[in-house]
Amino acid sequence: MATNELHKFLFDGLPVRGMVVRLGEAWPQILQRRAANSATGAYPQAVRDLLGEMTAAALLMQANIKFNGALVLQIFGDGPVKLAVVEVQPDLSVRATATVQGEVAPGASFSSMVNVSNEGRCAITLDPLDRFPGQQPYQGVVPLFGDRKEKLEKFSEVLEHYMLQSEQLDTTLVLAANDQMAAGVLIQRLPSKGVNNLAGEAIANEDEIGLNEDYKRIALLTATLKKEELLTLDVDTVLHRLFWEEKLLRFEPQTGADAPRFACRCSRERVSRMILGLGVAEVESILSEREDVEVGCDFCGQQYRFDAVDAAQIFKAAPLPPAGSSTLH
Repeated sequence: MATNELHKFLFDGLPVRGMVVRLGEAWPQILQRRAANSATGAYPQAVRDLLGEMTAAALLMQANIKFNGALVLQIFGDGPVKLAVVEVQPDLSVRATATVQGEVAPGASFSSMVNVSNEGRCAITLDPLDRFPGQQPYQGVVPLFGDRKEKLEKFSEVLEHYMLQSEQLDTTLVLAANDQMAAGVLIQRLPSKGVNNLAGEAIANEDEIGLNEDYKRIALLTATLKKEELLTLDVDTVLHRLFWEEKLLRFEPQTGADAPRFACRCSRERVSRMILGLGVAEVESILSEREDVEVGCDFCGQQYRFDAVDAAQIFKAAPLPPAGSSTLH
């Protein structure tokens, strides 16, 4: 049975950690809601696969840093895919959406969808739940090309490049998605000098070159994993095939209620705040042409409708925002 699950593990005696995520329920839910509720129907297959890879990657990153806030992974494209967004909350609830303008050919490459003119960008935003007044979310933005301006042809390469350049962390990612499953493997080398390693063992006279070689060996093994294997094999089989000669220390997997899952944070209250931000004149103009103001959530497809009475109650219940401000969140 398809399930959502997250597995974490360490390589005994080495400052290298790993994770595997599989979304056998959450990912099909995201796609089904899009197809059922969007006026444009389902995404093209290549877009579905890319957004699935992004969803798996965003979950791995959120679980990796244990951040008390939302992690938002975005691509701003210069091709037919103008925007792709994945948001993951601290409890690993996830939602995703994409904006497509133009034709996407079957089997389209990553660069042809989002980086035609080498102007595409990837942004990673960390938005704390407990932000103090005036605090802005942290955001890192990277181009979709390498150090020599060459186009990157896999989304995993973009994140590997980001982690190395921005976080100084060697990272290997294998990502895969189809209509039934989105999955990913993350392997990361962590610094251990002067402290215990992740397995709790103190390393005396650390041999940095030797540890780099260990990470490179594990990274090479990880890179042999085929997408079909990641999508169809269970986690125990994947880890055994890749690392049968390594000693892994595995944590209790996160399944069931603790597993990643689809959830959308949209609500009638949030949409009401958006309508409030539009202002009385704009809302009255819309209602003069139609019976109600209709707003659809890009993430889950939920439709919200507000007639003239609803709109009047919104503006009556809350003071108008100051000029130049916005209540859209």
